[in-house]
Parts: sequence; C-alpha cells; structure tokens
Amino acid sequence: MSDRGILIVLSGPSGAGKGTICAALRKEMPNLVYSVSMTTRAPRVGEEEGISYFFRSKEEFQQLIEDDAFLEYAKVYDNYYGTPKQHVMNLLSEGKSVILEIDIQGAMQVKERFSEAVFIYIVPPSLDILSNRLRDRGTDATDVINKRLSKASSELALAHRYDYIVVNDELDEAVEKVASILRAETCRIKRNKEKIQYIYNQYRNNEV
Repeated sequence: MSDRGILIVLSGPSGAGKGTICAALRKEMPNLVYSVSMTTRAPRVGEEEGISYFFRSKEEFQQLIEDDAFLEYAKVYDNYYGTPKQHVMNLLSEGKSVILEIDIQGAMQVKERFSEAVFIYIVPPSLDILSNRLRDRGTDATDVINKRLSKASSELALAHRYDYIVVNDELDEAVEKVASILRAETCRIKRNKEKIQYIYNQYRNNEV
C-alpha cells in the first residue's frame, strides 16, 4: 500500500523567492520533485530530452493540446510551454510529490483540471520590499521592474483562489511554513482513504 504523491502548485510575483523556497524544500524533502515541462523551442547547449524539457514540434504540441494532454500550457512569443499531464500523474502514482513553480494563469488552468492539487501563493511582506529585491538583483531595467510591480499588484487580486498564502519575510521561516503545509496535507482524510480502509479491515478481522 504505497502513498500517492501530492501535486503542489507554487506561484508568486517575480522577486518573491519562489525558486529559492523550492530549492530549499527539495533539500528537506527528497521525495519532492520538479515536473519536466514540454516546449516547442529548440534545445540549448547542455539541455537534455526528458531532463531539461520534453522537446516537441509545434505540430505535435498542438495535437497534444487538442488531446487535452496538458495540466496547463501557454504560448510565449513564438513557442509553446506546458506541463504534460501524464508525466505528472505517473510521478504521483510512484509516490513522489511534484512541485510546479508557475504563474497564476497556469495555476488556474491546473485548478480546473486537477483541483486536488495544493495551491500556495508566495508574497513578499510589502511591495516596497519587493521593489528593493528586484532592484538589488541588478538584472532588470527600471521599466521592467515597474512592469513586474504592476503585475504583482494585479495578481494579488486573484490570490484568494489559492489554498494558502505564505509571506516570505525570513526565508527559513517561509520554507518551514510551506513544509508544514505539505506535511499537514499528507494527513488529510481524503488522501488516506485506502490507509483508513486497510486499518479498519484489520480491526474487523481481529474482531472475528
């Protein structure tokens, strides 16, 4: 009787610390894996099929869209990116928990197709702190930072559609909060029906 994994969807504005939290969680929880996305863009140097991405032609990708083979997908400029449904389902069946670090639009697609996933939204303590983090990274021009801040404000209006919100003020504390959510989710009744039935049957057998 193996436990089924949990699909975790993690979103938040750029600069909220999603990637750092995911990396820390994977060190703490070895059974937590990233899903491999599918894309129509060409492989870059060093990228491997099935590890970096699943690389497919646009025709193949569009056919998979028609076949409802994605948990979520989007077209970014001239290429498609998506999360293959069967790949995630296989990992969950193996008892692995899968983490998707995606934007809010992708998360809402997953919610429509796989509502039993756990949806967590990561936010900074304030937009001022988010602005400082983006500027301190030194990777974006001022106009790009302003666009990111504007997008963060509009996305927060949809944060109520997530199951949990975690404020990333102190990284270690934020990681522990997300880890605690995942530990609690493994104990939900709806995720343990087979286990409960197994224990119940043992009691019944002992009574006979």
